[in-house]
Amino acid sequence: MILYGLPTCSDCNKARKAFAEAGLDVTFRDIRADLLSEAEWAVLIAEFGDNLVDRKSQAYRNLNAWIRESEADVQLADTPALMARPVITDGTCYTLGWDADILASWV
Repeated sequence: MILYGLPTCSDCNKARKAFAEAGLDVTFRDIRADLLSEAEWAVLIAEFGDNLVDRKSQAYRNLNAWIRESEADVQLADTPALMARPVITDGTCYTLGWDADILASWV
């Protein structure tokens, strides 16, 4: 499994801890340090659409008007930290966010 997120994201860290406690092997992918390719973003955008952009974040509020009005792929390529987190995948199934239901779907 791969968990896409940021090391400073509290939900990402909760997910990583829960997976470790469940004995699941999860690869953490820091979306700022290890940038996603255009093809990788395309898969995630196809799965989640505009929901992949965290419009409540400070990073989103700091965008200039042109980027804020752009499509999700442009926004995420410009500012990866805009991604709603965490995104978890095993290559066939994808989830976005973190709560008890998402944990139950993976363990």
